[in-house]
Amino acid sequence: MRRNFLVLALPMAISHVACGADNSTTGHTSPEPPAEVSSKQADSMKIRLASQSSDQVDKLGPSSNALPPVPTLEDLRMVAPALARYTEGTLLGDLWKRPELSTRDRSIITVAALIARNQTIEMPYHFNLALDNGVKPSELSEIITHLAFYSGWADATSAVAVAKDVFAKRGIRSDQPTSGELLPIDEAAEAQRAARVEQDVGPVAPGLVQYTSDVLFHDLWLRPALASRDRSLVTVSALIASGQAAQITYHLNRAMDNGLTKAQASEMLIQLAFYAGWPKVFSAIPVVKGVFEKRPK
Repeated sequence: MRRNFLVLALPMAISHVACGADNSTTGHTSPEPPAEVSSKQADSMKIRLASQSSDQVDKLGPSSNALPPVPTLEDLRMVAPALARYTEGTLLGDLWKRPELSTRDRSIITVAALIARNQTIEMPYHFNLALDNGVKPSELSEIITHLAFYSGWADATSAVAVAKDVFAKRGIRSDQPTSGELLPIDEAAEAQRAARVEQDVGPVAPGLVQYTSDVLFHDLWLRPALASRDRSLVTVSALIASGQAAQITYHLNRAMDNGLTKAQASEMLIQLAFYAGWPKVFSAIPVVKGVFEKRPK
């Protein structure tokens, strides 16, 4: 029996039952369950994995003609046994159980990093996991839409191809609205942002100034399909994952204005170290440190 570990094990091991995710548009998340409860559930799910049939595994995986197969735990052991040990112990056994972030937040961060880096092989698993962890289909759709602007259209359309398969297998049709009533805008903050962009970008690319205001900040950022705090979390995660350190200061400040706490921002860096790599996170650390030091205590 072939057990597709990366597609099935973690969504089972860290289910949305354990995460206590909150789908409200406030962006706040429910408290995590006690660590021992989460650990027992994870162990139970790992044991149950051994009894899964290959047909059950295939239902969660991508279609064979769309994407390359995701390596199984058995594959990892054959090729890189130490990687298998880190996957089971460090990733499953520790990182995803840390209480500083809800598993919903961890899924949002990880999905953003995968899309920003166009890493399609793990997208089916993590899209499924995000949905299991309380991310709504409309929110996953909005994350992809948002990252078209911050990672590029090609990265977003690559993610669409994967999400289409995941949605179809789960019987989901995205309920993301294409338009509608927008969230209120912070006029004072927007005036400051617009002035900075006009000063820095206007002399070089005035058309870009117009698109930045009209499309990004007067439309995209005001779409209610994703809470402002979550939209900021997606943006900062993608910036760090793609090595765009120059943009982190503004967007991390915006994220914290939108409700992201210092502790959560710190934990975001830890999650990204595993999914974007240590060098990307270490390059971002001085910028994040500067933001922390300058914000009101």
